[in-house]
Amino acid sequence: MPEIIELPERPYAGVRATITMTTFGVVADRIGELFGWLAERGATPAGAPFLRYDAINMPEDRLVVEAGVPVTAPVEGEGDIFAGTLPAGRYATVSHHGHPDQLFGVIDGLVKWGAEQGLTWDMTEKDGTEHWGCRLELYNTDPSIEPDPANWDTDLQFRLA
Repeated sequence: MPEIIELPERPYAGVRATITMTTFGVVADRIGELFGWLAERGATPAGAPFLRYDAINMPEDRLVVEAGVPVTAPVEGEGDIFAGTLPAGRYATVSHHGHPDQLFGVIDGLVKWGAEQGLTWDMTEKDGTEHWGCRLELYNTDPSIEPDPANWDTDLQFRLA
């Protein structure tokens, strides 16, 4: 069941790409690289890696997505790896156990629940593109420990306006 939580600002290191629904690997496959980059700099991860959806245009199959790793203290970016901060605020959140391919239904359920609750997302729409203030999928399962995606745990966190 979804719930509303209050979260503080959270620093992270990330990469960003414009992708399609079939090219998620362009950004998602860089999460391991981010962990290595942080380790080389002595930076400590502070939670689960995530995908952050900045812009979504489903009719044109174009998404602007970040892969990120939260850190205990801000880091300085280098090359296409940048330092960012997830904004503080109220978030609607829900957990999912199972294959990431099943997240479409979970997302749909969260959006419908938000509408039933009268919630307003931190999102604006322009020319068919949704621009999100902060929409996250946090991947709580380490694939090197649990290689079967059917056993993965994912949290959704969508910031409220």
